[in-house]
Amino acid sequence: MIRAGILATALAALLLGTGTAQALTLQQVGPSFDQPIYVTSDPDDAGRLFVVERGGTIRLLENGSTSLFADLTSEVACPVNSCEGEGERGLLSIALDPDFAANGRLYADYASASDGTIHIDELVTAPDGKTASVVGPVATIPHGEAKTHNGGQLQFGPDGMLYVSTGDGGGANDQFHHAQGQKDPLGKILRVEPGSVPPYSVWSLGLRNPYRFSFDALSGDMVIADVGQGLREEIDFAPSPFPGLTGGQDANYGWNCREGFLAGPGDDLPPGQCATASFVDPVFDYDHSPDPDLAGPGRCAVTGGYVVRDPGLGALYGHYVYADFCAGAIRSLLLPGSPKGRALDDCSLGLRVNNPVSFGEDAARRLYVVEKGGRVLRFAGLPPAKCPTVPPLPSPSPNSPQAKFSPTFVGIKPQRRRVERGKVALLTVWVSPCAGRKGEPVTLLRNGHANGTKYLSRACTARFVPRVRRGTTFAAFTREDRADGYLAGKSRKLTIRLAHRHHR
Repeated sequence: MIRAGILATALAALLLGTGTAQALTLQQVGPSFDQPIYVTSDPDDAGRLFVVERGGTIRLLENGSTSLFADLTSEVACPVNSCEGEGERGLLSIALDPDFAANGRLYADYASASDGTIHIDELVTAPDGKTASVVGPVATIPHGEAKTHNGGQLQFGPDGMLYVSTGDGGGANDQFHHAQGQKDPLGKILRVEPGSVPPYSVWSLGLRNPYRFSFDALSGDMVIADVGQGLREEIDFAPSPFPGLTGGQDANYGWNCREGFLAGPGDDLPPGQCATASFVDPVFDYDHSPDPDLAGPGRCAVTGGYVVRDPGLGALYGHYVYADFCAGAIRSLLLPGSPKGRALDDCSLGLRVNNPVSFGEDAARRLYVVEKGGRVLRFAGLPPAKCPTVPPLPSPSPNSPQAKFSPTFVGIKPQRRRVERGKVALLTVWVSPCAGRKGEPVTLLRNGHANGTKYLSRACTARFVPRVRRGTTFAAFTREDRADGYLAGKSRKLTIRLAHRHHR
C-alpha cells in the first residue's frame, strides 16, 4: 500500500509540472535494424533490449552497441533472410522466461516461410548470457493454407504461463472455418505448457488475426488487438479475475459471425446461431477512414500496444496505447473495468510513425514502438494537455477504502514434494492474519487453473488432496474480504514432482 501511495504522489507531481516538462516525443534507440518486428528486454535488466528481426535474427542492444544474440534464419527459412514476399510469415516475437536470469530460457514464435507452420521453439542462453541457441521445439501448429493471418505474439501471463496468438489461417471471411472451431488451434489465444502433452490448449477463440496482445504489468489484464477485414479494427479486453490469474478463458470474440460491433461476413455456425450465440463484444473498434485527428492515409490494421505503467509519461499512466499500421497515428484510450464495458477517451497523442509493426515494454515499464522500416523508438515526455483527459491514479489510491484493508499472507506446504504417478499429494494451506476468518473460501490453482475450493478451519487452515499424474504446479488464493477488512492474498508457487518407483 505504501508503494501505491508513492506512485500516486509521483504521478500527481508529474501532472502538476506539465507546464515546463518536455512534450511527448519518440527517441530512437540503437541503430536501424533489418525488418525489426518486436522489442522486449531482460525481465531483470531494462538495459538489455532484444530486437527481433523478421528474417530470423535476434539482436541484443546493450550499452549503446548491438550484437547478434540468436540466429534462427535456417528455421524461419525466408529467402536470403528477407521475408518480403512471404506474406506475413517470418520470426514474429519472443518471450523471455520470468526466471530468465536463473534459467536463461526464452521462446520464439515464427511462421516458417517453407510451409507456413507456426513454431514455438525454446532457446537457452550461453553461460556468458550474450548468445542463445534453439534447444528444441515446444509446439508446432499447421498453417499451410495461406501466407497471412499467423497471429504472432508470445507473452507470459500473470500466472507465469506462456500464451500465443494465432490467426484464422488467412484468406477472406475465415474461408477455412478455423476461428469458431472449439478445438481448432487457429484464430485463437492458446495457452502453452512446455513439456506437456499436448503442448497447448485453446484459451479463447473467435479471433481473425490477433497479431499483437499484451498483459497490463500492474493488473494482469489481457488486451487483444484483433486485425479486422474490410470494415472494423477491434480491441478485446479480458480482465484478470484475480491477481496472478489470466482472464479470458473460453471467451468467444465472435469472428467470423462478428467484425467489431458489426455483423460479420460469414456464418460458420448452424443456420441462425450467429444471431443467438454468446459472444464477447470488443471494448473498442474503429473504421478504415483516415485518422480523425491527423488525417493522412486511411486506416487498415490495428497494431496493439500496452497499458502504460511508466510514471514518467504523466497522464498516459494507466491508458492503453495503440496505433494503425497504414495511418501510423499513435493514439490512447482508457480501458473499462470489465469486458462488458466500453473504452473511453480515445484520442491522438500527436505522433505518427511509418508502418508501426509492434509496441514493446522493458523491465522498467518504458514503452517502445517499432517501425517496419528499421527504427525502434522509445516514448519520452508528457502527452498533449487535452489527451488523455482523464488521468487515472494507480489503483488503489491512498484514499481508497481498499487502502485501509489488511494484507493477507497465504502459505502452502506439501506433505511430500515428490509423489508417485497417480497418487495424491496432501497440501496444507494456511492464512494469516486469522481473526474472524473461519469458513472463508480458499481456492487451489493447479497449473494456473482453479482446482477446487475449501473453507478455512478455526485455525485458518485447509487441506487439499489433488491426484498427481505428472509434475504439477500449485498455488492457493483468497479473495478480498470486505466484511472483515482483508485484502486478497495468493501463495507462492509450489511444484510437486513425480517420484521414481523402486522395484524389488
